[in-house]
Amino acid sequence: MPGENLTRIEAQERRAIVSTESYDVVLDLTKGAEVFASRTTIHFSATPGASTFIDLIARDVREITLNGVSIDPASAFADSRIALDGLAEQNELVVDADCLYTNTGEGLHRFVDPVDDEVYLYSQFEVPDSRRMYAVFEQPDLKATFRFTVTAPAAWKVISNSPTPTPAVDGDTATWAFEPTPVISSYITALIAGPYEATFSELTSASGRTIPLGVYGRKSLWQFLDADYIFDKTREGFAYYEEKFDYPYPFAKYDQLFVPEFNAGAMENAGAVTFTETYVFRSKVTDAVKERRVVTILHELAHMWFGDLVTMKWWNDLWLNESFAEWASTIATAEATEWTEAWTTFNAMEKTWAYRQDQLPSTHPVVAEINDLEDVQVNFDGITYAKGGSVLKQLAAWVGIEQFFAGVSQYFKKHAYSNTELGDLLGELETTSGRDLSGWSKKWLETAGVNTLAPAISVSGDGTLTRFAIVQTAPADYPTIRPHRLGVGFYTLSGQTLERSHYVELDVDGDLTEVPELKGLAQPDLILLNDEDLAYAKIRLDERSLHTAVDHLAGISDPLARSLVWGAAWDQTRDAEASATAYLDLVLRNIGTETESTTVRTTLAQLQLAANAYVDPATRDRARAKVADGLWALANAAAPGSDSQLQFVTAFASAASTSAHWDTVRQVRDGEIAFDGLAIDTDLSWQLLVSLAAGGRVSAEDIDAALAADNTAKGGEFAAQAKAALPSAAAKQAAWASLVDRDDLPNTIVRSAALGFTHPAGVDLLGEFVPRYFDMLLPVWESRSYKIAEYLIAGLYPAALANRELRDATRAWLAANADAPAALRRLVNENLAGVERALAVQERDAQ
Repeated sequence: MPGENLTRIEAQERRAIVSTESYDVVLDLTKGAEVFASRTTIHFSATPGASTFIDLIARDVREITLNGVSIDPASAFADSRIALDGLAEQNELVVDADCLYTNTGEGLHRFVDPVDDEVYLYSQFEVPDSRRMYAVFEQPDLKATFRFTVTAPAAWKVISNSPTPTPAVDGDTATWAFEPTPVISSYITALIAGPYEATFSELTSASGRTIPLGVYGRKSLWQFLDADYIFDKTREGFAYYEEKFDYPYPFAKYDQLFVPEFNAGAMENAGAVTFTETYVFRSKVTDAVKERRVVTILHELAHMWFGDLVTMKWWNDLWLNESFAEWASTIATAEATEWTEAWTTFNAMEKTWAYRQDQLPSTHPVVAEINDLEDVQVNFDGITYAKGGSVLKQLAAWVGIEQFFAGVSQYFKKHAYSNTELGDLLGELETTSGRDLSGWSKKWLETAGVNTLAPAISVSGDGTLTRFAIVQTAPADYPTIRPHRLGVGFYTLSGQTLERSHYVELDVDGDLTEVPELKGLAQPDLILLNDEDLAYAKIRLDERSLHTAVDHLAGISDPLARSLVWGAAWDQTRDAEASATAYLDLVLRNIGTETESTTVRTTLAQLQLAANAYVDPATRDRARAKVADGLWALANAAAPGSDSQLQFVTAFASAASTSAHWDTVRQVRDGEIAFDGLAIDTDLSWQLLVSLAAGGRVSAEDIDAALAADNTAKGGEFAAQAKAALPSAAAKQAAWASLVDRDDLPNTIVRSAALGFTHPAGVDLLGEFVPRYFDMLLPVWESRSYKIAEYLIAGLYPAALANRELRDATRAWLAANADAPAALRRLVNENLAGVERALAVQERDAQ
């Protein structure tokens, strides 16, 4: 609807008229499976005589009363807005409506557990979806207090931002009357309701207050929820942040709720954080996932200060929330928990994401230009999170970590419960550090693009360096040359081990930085720019270093240095400066001894992308078979019960591409081939079944039988993926129809089915869907919620084709739809960029 897309100008104009004070929201959750009753009373001040609007997405509006005067809903409510005219200096607005539950993970999501038919609700409001639950001035700088009163089945638990009160029970129903929240933004209000199981603990805050803690999950998953560990990590995070921020936890309690069909990793609702159930481990998971859960727990906890206590005025400063939480959660994980190599994980995962995002046509400054809500929806990306976090790491090193934390502390104290802009944070950091940050901000936060750093060396006949310099380049579209603080490591081969023999740390600025202190040293076997990962920049390996890396990467003892070399090799491959075939060799030779789980996880995903899309199409079948064969050999060589064993087995199943491979997958799933220390548990059995489906080795009936044996939410997702992966025209047509022609599937099933539909093993069937893909773009964008549209537009794009025909069709759609919504065009442009990159890398590989 036109009114759903609030613009920044509209928000500024409304903020100039309105100041919000309080919301009193009364909800009735006993009206059936489709709607709930929502009655909102809002107190706000305004410019006398002015007109504005309030936001609401509702099926029906029964009553609108402004200052005691009834307003006709038929004339005032349109396009998800209620027009408000003739405002007084002090106003009371009452809106009584029926709002719709969703199954898209937006607004108030309703889920029925297939295991026991229990109903679970949770809210998800970021960016603009609190208006799906109550009438609200939906923008972050109109903060207020929120009091929720909720009627629900008496057997349920009801959780919100304030501590849960004792309910008033009336037969089978009960009413919970929560105390008002502190002053917060609407997008971090929360309601979670249903027959959740829970366990409780507490901690003592730095303020001396007792903070109640809760962990919640569904009944059918409760046996798998390791709440004691979650409490332990939460306590470690509290202690770390309260000390470093020198500001006590700002809310009354801290609940963490694991909820079904969640779109993101987690959401920072004040005092009531919701998490994806991916973090409830019913089967064996990798250390990468275990560590990611800890980082996510600490990321959301950091938001209680950065985002919830102090909130950006408008979404162009979204990075003030996400980049800070990304940086803070990584340093807290590394310094306060057992996951001491968190910065290696950050390099392998977050920085890889950031570099990829920063080279897309949709890249943007960390401080993005956000014109409307559709803009911000697509800006939860690798720039906002990962590049911003990388840049903050660099800033903390530049101003000094103690000065950085001191500035952050003053920022919280000065702006508590209010809204800020970029300059407010930088001003505090300038005060504590004595540095002028205006130039730094302009180059790092207000311009886009990633620089590349490469060594320029000359070597004498006896092997000593006669020159060492660092060349900095920038892409033509984003030509900013930036200052960097970085390390240079020299690594020398001793047997099979690469040990660092020399290290220097220096400032790099400009196109060329000479490093005279390295002249006269012997040329090492490997030169590593940005050793210690201080800078945000792509790095290049010289020819000798690249050869050393291919043969001896596993011999580097430091996991962070290895991660940097892995990243450099991948960047050179993606940028068509090295062949994809060589990258396959690098990975298969060296990944078997990699110790860091996230490095393995990231690298294996890149290995499969290279085999499926980056090698020369003329040799692709051989390359895919080689990769699967190599992964099978690695699985057999891995230590029994090890993290790598699990990763290699699942990667082999995903990479299977020949009849012999699928024979092996079947034998593993059936137990004819067994690995010491690796049980074929529920989730692994499903992953193997998805592989067999993609290979045409099972039928839809076999998948139905597997679902009957595991009739759970997770089983439903795997079954949808497996059915969509079946390599027949009929199966692909059925999957397409379920996703595009219908609109009743929940978010997680949409995501899973799209993943199966585009499985590389069925690439030959995707060509006929190319015209249909482009035909569906505008109708889907106009008729679906944002998240469902994103899943379909990104998930159904037949990227596995990676050919000129797909490129040309994508370009043609963009040319013919220049007036399409900017956020939609951005998603399509990102799809196009992936194909264009693949074609360039294929051409390089063919050489």
